[in-house]
Amino acid sequence: MTRAGACYVSRVSRDPHLPGGESPERFLLFVEGARDRGILEGWSQRLFPSLTRRLAHASVILGGRQPARAVEHFRRVSGAGAGARGLCVLDRDDGSAPGPVEGGAPGLEFFTWSRRHIESYLLVPAAIRRALRLPDADLRIDRVLRGHLPASGDESAFRALDAKRLLGSNGVLPRALGCAIPLGLVARSMRADELHADVHALFGRLNGQLSNANGSRPPR
Repeated sequence: MTRAGACYVSRVSRDPHLPGGESPERFLLFVEGARDRGILEGWSQRLFPSLTRRLAHASVILGGRQPARAVEHFRRVSGAGAGARGLCVLDRDDGSAPGPVEGGAPGLEFFTWSRRHIESYLLVPAAIRRALRLPDADLRIDRVLRGHLPASGDESAFRALDAKRLLGSNGVLPRALGCAIPLGLVARSMRADELHADVHALFGRLNGQLSNANGSRPPR
């Protein structure tokens, strides 16, 4: 553990991926970035811990919201006769970015968060406190977020909320607390009843795909 200000955070574990960025699974999980993968791994630890390692190794990082790149990569893998299946998870962003490629590749499906960013689903003060090992009586997180979060249940407002501005390295909350927010650890610290319906919906799909993955390496 390392100390940052008054908050304790875990060191980042080493990258579980194999050289070349390829997954050892025939099921491929396309994500926008390493931070997204870390958040998904954290939620997996909470919901389906036995599948977390498989999720990590199935992940392919796109380097941003690039559905066309996912299609191109998946076509190359499935075209080599591997019988691959895939799921591409995308932020909705502000709605101006390119959408999933229609009919892009048989076997590749898309999941787009209903909120603007995946980080929006981490805005749970109690989970952030647990991740930072802060006492329950420490209400600084609640006070900071109260001025920025929509009313509970106002999904229309959450669709427009820029959660990265709140949780990012120079965001509102890290500045207020004097330490970085370890997003993957926040995800892992969330309880099942604190997870949004979108998260449960995604993991309902991932559970089936990862449980059926045969663990063979897709062709390079």
